[in-house]
Amino acid sequence: MPYTEVPGAKVPIRMWTDPSAVEGVALQQLHNVATLPWIKGLAVMPDVHYGKGATVGSVIAMHGAVCPAAVGVDIGCGMSAVKTSLTANDLPGDLSRLRSRIEQAIPVGRGMHDEPLDPRRLHGVTTAGWDAFWQRFDGVAEAVRFRRERAARQMGSLGSGNHFIEFCLDEQGSVWLMLHSGSRNIGKELAEYHIEQARKLPHNQGLVDRDLAVFVADTPQMAAYRNDLFWAQEYARHNRDLMMALFQDVVRREFRAARPVFEPVISCHHNYVAEETYDGLDLLVTRKGAIRAGLGDHGIIPGSMGTGSYIVRGLGNAASFHSASHGAGRRMSRNAAKKRFTTRDLEEQTRGVECRKDSGVVDEIPGAYKPIEHVMEQQRDLVEVVAKLKQVVCVKG
Repeated sequence: MPYTEVPGAKVPIRMWTDPSAVEGVALQQLHNVATLPWIKGLAVMPDVHYGKGATVGSVIAMHGAVCPAAVGVDIGCGMSAVKTSLTANDLPGDLSRLRSRIEQAIPVGRGMHDEPLDPRRLHGVTTAGWDAFWQRFDGVAEAVRFRRERAARQMGSLGSGNHFIEFCLDEQGSVWLMLHSGSRNIGKELAEYHIEQARKLPHNQGLVDRDLAVFVADTPQMAAYRNDLFWAQEYARHNRDLMMALFQDVVRREFRAARPVFEPVISCHHNYVAEETYDGLDLLVTRKGAIRAGLGDHGIIPGSMGTGSYIVRGLGNAASFHSASHGAGRRMSRNAAKKRFTTRDLEEQTRGVECRKDSGVVDEIPGAYKPIEHVMEQQRDLVEVVAKLKQVVCVKG
């Protein structure tokens, strides 16, 4: 669908959804963003919903400034997916063993590895720059450096909330591996530290919403944030790379007779900052709940744990700052979902999927999310579909 333009204080708000369908608190957040003196553009994805600090599903382009709350606390959160040579005919009738093997190999929830993973012991993981990456940790905010051991042991672990690992089939019956995670606790602590630092700065005292505090160019605070931000984004990418390697090792063992082969991994952030140029102006583009969808860029747009997901290719729509949605988007809070749905509802809505069906994941029930097909329909001018996937195994944190 073409976007709808809503007037904003400094820039128009371009919305790839019906503005009347956006919850009032989220719409107010967007109008607050449009008042920022440094803003050059604001695009809203069809999975938009209220978020802590800033709206989920928003793409904010600023010149000479960046808002850490508009990145979110899970810096670098994103997706990875890979197509395999396996097909539906290779699968056993009971997939519970496969789910158990995945959960044994990859820590979930607050779990972590007993010892930090050595990427040199994992098949297919690029190790170039690994030591330099960890050496750079000595330059991040002093307040979180004591977390180094924990960060090292959490590398290659899933986390909780809406993070997941899935074994999927596309419409032709090919098997895909997919996972969703970010920078774990170290990214969260870096984000919270810098959000608090930004709130104290004099130029942020007159903002309509103190959650939208920014760092401005050519200041030591901006330099410190950019250093830690880009380190955490790299941590998130490494985290997904290691998990995908562990996932592939499980599949190699469980389907040894089929000798699975894996295509190149597709990977994308959806909570991050990128340096991009539009109309000759260098901008810092913040995507919170949005992926880059430049012309030809491959991306991943997941639905909920009982519906399906899409592998997409970007169409390079400059009006959206080359962006698209990051998923289906929640239509109710976690607390609201727990009050409305039961484990019986969860069992019904995840029928045919080997996954947890207990009270601990009721807040992730498909009914708590917007219909992914509707979200995809609203962004036909942003991405084209490469493959539609349906999970048969889902591991939740």
